Amino acid sequence: MQETALKELYIDELKDLYSAENQLVKALPKMAKAATSADLKAGFEEHLKQTEGHVKRLEKIFQSLGESPNGKKCKGMEGLITEGKEMIDEDPGDEELDAGLIAAAQRVEHYEMAGYGCVATYAELLDETEAVTLLRQTLDEEKETDKKLTKLAEHINVVAAGVEEDE
Repeated sequence: MQETALKELYIDELKDLYSAENQLVKALPKMAKAATSADLKAGFEEHLKQTEGHVKRLEKIFQSLGESPNGKKCKGMEGLITEGKEMIDEDPGDEELDAGLIAAAQRVEHYEMAGYGCVATYAELLDETEAVTLLRQTLDEEKETDKKLTKLAEHINVVAAGVEEDE
């Protein structure tokens, strides 16, 4: 692939992530409000602050490239958020709702991890050293959030299933 084609792909994928992160900034407060577990609610609120930082990092990368971050709508994130909203609208029981919110959030995290992994690789190939650092930092945070969600799921899913946990 020619460097100019790779750079165009890189910028296009960054715009997609920028749209995805901004959609998530709007969705996370709704997820936090819907959550019944205090730990899950706090996790969504913490991830909102982190996501706002992800947006700022992307803006910094766009500024260094002399490009606008606008102009693309991430349909993948839009679909993931819609699925999460549909689950909330079904109004399940508290534990089932929390388990469903975790599943929706983990789908989002995995989508973001794939996106950030790709753009970090593109940035490396394009010798965008500062961008690589910022993108890998975000990727690490997305992975950490996924791990936290898994830990919450281990407890909440057991409660939702009505299975006794060993203390």
